[in-house]
Amino acid sequence: MFGWAVTFLIVAIIAAVLGFSGIAGTAVNIAWILFVVGLILSIVFFIAGRRPPF
Repeated sequence: MFGWAVTFLIVAIIAAVLGFSGIAGTAVNIAWILFVVGLILSIVFFIAGRRPPF
């Protein structure tokens, strides 16, 4: 997830430099969503991995 977020962030930076503000804004929003989802999944898997086996 974090790899995709970084990819979309780089696309957004390149698009912003070239003047494509609509594409840059969309790419930043996608990057932000992927970052948040990746962070939430990381926390969930970290907590779920701490449970003792039954």
